[in-house]
Amino acid sequence: MRVATFNINGIRSRLPALLDWLERDQPDIVCLQELKCTDAAFPEGAIADAGYQAIWHGQASWNGVAILSKGSEPLETRRGLPGMGKDTHSRYLEAAVKGVIVGCLYLPNGNPRPGPKFDYKLDWFDRLIAHAQNLLDSGHPVMLAGDFNVVPTDEDIYNPKSWLKDALMQPESRERYRRLLAQGWTDALRKQFPNERVYTFWDYFRQHWQRDAGLRIDHVLLSPDLAKRLTSAGVDRWVRGEAHASDHAPTSVELKAASATRRRRHAKAKD
Repeated sequence: MRVATFNINGIRSRLPALLDWLERDQPDIVCLQELKCTDAAFPEGAIADAGYQAIWHGQASWNGVAILSKGSEPLETRRGLPGMGKDTHSRYLEAAVKGVIVGCLYLPNGNPRPGPKFDYKLDWFDRLIAHAQNLLDSGHPVMLAGDFNVVPTDEDIYNPKSWLKDALMQPESRERYRRLLAQGWTDALRKQFPNERVYTFWDYFRQHWQRDAGLRIDHVLLSPDLAKRLTSAGVDRWVRGEAHASDHAPTSVELKAASATRRRRHAKAKD
């Protein structure tokens, strides 16, 4: 099973690129971020014609997340993080898809800092950590995928000195990412490439794409049982090189099928 996360940076303006990628790579599950469209404007028909069913949580001009499933319907389990009922940002969507609980997230950027936007980022991160623990405690196979807007270490960026003041690099942001992993999650891309610089984002300025001056801020985190099924992970860099591309490239993982023993155990637990 191939699962991917992709910050599309405007689904309406980049729909042709999204459809080209879906046709070429054929992922089974896709998490999208930064839809930048209302619920009514989501291109459900075009997505369906490509062979995918979808759920989405839109917002005019900003944010927005969606989960796509090839050939089956995602069963929505949560919209928004617990305890953030007054949050007006569309940043979290969760569904049961093909035997896995998938949390699609677009964590706040947090700039400028210090200030209310950075405070919001940290509060959102804290609530994500709390919910992530509950997901692990549920015993279900779970993945958290999306744009986390955090560069975990200096090995995840082309030049740390260029971004020292950015919210993506702050000790508070990194500490929360480490605390999240410490619950038992596996960072799939780093697991696959333990000693290599791998990037998922190249901004539009100063020829960053052409110079491969990138950052790793898009992550797929796997619960312990899913981590055992991980066979590969990577970044579809070619998407970033296309015309009118998003400043992110899709990040994907391959998971082998669950064992028959695991499926029977899970089914018995549901009964």
